[in-house]
Amino acid sequence: MNKPYNHTKATLALAKASFRSIMRSPSAVVFTLAFPLVFILVFGFMGGGGIKVDLAVAPGSDMQNPVIKALEQTAVINLVKDKSTAEIDQQLEKGNIAGVIDVHKNTVPQPAYLADVKYTSASLDKGNILKSVLNNLMYSLNTRDLKPSVAKIKESTVHGRTYRTIDFILPGQLGFSLLSTGVFGTAFVFFSLRQTLVIKRFFATPVKRSSIILGEGLARIGFALLGAVFIIVIGHFFFHFTLIHGVVTVLNMLVLSVIGLIVFMGFGFVVSGIARSESTIPPISNIITLPQFLLSGTFFSIDHFPVWLQPISRAMPLTYLNDAMRQVAFEGVGLWDVKLQILIMVIWGIGIYALAVKVFKWE
Repeated sequence: MNKPYNHTKATLALAKASFRSIMRSPSAVVFTLAFPLVFILVFGFMGGGGIKVDLAVAPGSDMQNPVIKALEQTAVINLVKDKSTAEIDQQLEKGNIAGVIDVHKNTVPQPAYLADVKYTSASLDKGNILKSVLNNLMYSLNTRDLKPSVAKIKESTVHGRTYRTIDFILPGQLGFSLLSTGVFGTAFVFFSLRQTLVIKRFFATPVKRSSIILGEGLARIGFALLGAVFIIVIGHFFFHFTLIHGVVTVLNMLVLSVIGLIVFMGFGFVVSGIARSESTIPPISNIITLPQFLLSGTFFSIDHFPVWLQPISRAMPLTYLNDAMRQVAFEGVGLWDVKLQILIMVIWGIGIYALAVKVFKWE
């Protein structure tokens, strides 16, 4: 009596074979490990920040005064005017903004205005830039045309966790690694399997189509998770990447990695379905990955992009994966706290897999 065909064993066998082929692929290693690692090393050794410094304006602050007007004309300063006191305090503690300024008229004639500035210890590099800019600005205002003093600064500091460049860069590089693995890896593999008639030969066996897809998916998820752990470990132990809750935070990041990779694999299925030849896969894949790499907050916060460009950035799935990763790692939130980002990625996944079903070809 013949034993029934074991589809689970077939799926695992396909996953094992696929995993071995991925490990032997130079392009997979480059996009998953080497490419993100280069950027992490560069930014990790640099240790510096960007050229824009966020300065919040306290609610109730006088907005019609020379200090605020001068700050609006300063290229290095990005004034944040729409935050409540509670939001500002929270952002100061996390180091997301460098300081908060409250300008009000003085009760005596000189100086005409008093500027209360509160810095954060969580971002010392940006705080030092802000102090330098404010001191130079005040000197310029108070000595211009030898007029009486216009304003005086009163400074204080809010203490918080140090926010390093690596805390922003590493989640973005991890997200891009997952995007590249999902799109390029899936597209090339399934196009090759179809072109070499491997999938067609599977039709002569009891192997289900779902076993083929699941086996390939498990192999890519396993490889991507190894890459994610490698990147996180390097970032944490060599460049002090913040992991608030240690292993729990790493596990949460890996769960997000799996969700993101599954979504990005859908893009790969679409590419493999519409590509006419192997040479057309890279340009089509780049059309999908390059805009997300540049516009999804991989290197710089999208808040610093032009206003007209920000809605485009906020429509991309990688933006929400990067944002969720950063909140989980640095702020220590749980997966439930980033449910909106997860929901948007799931919606992207449903849409992209619906399209993949339409365009996917088995032979």
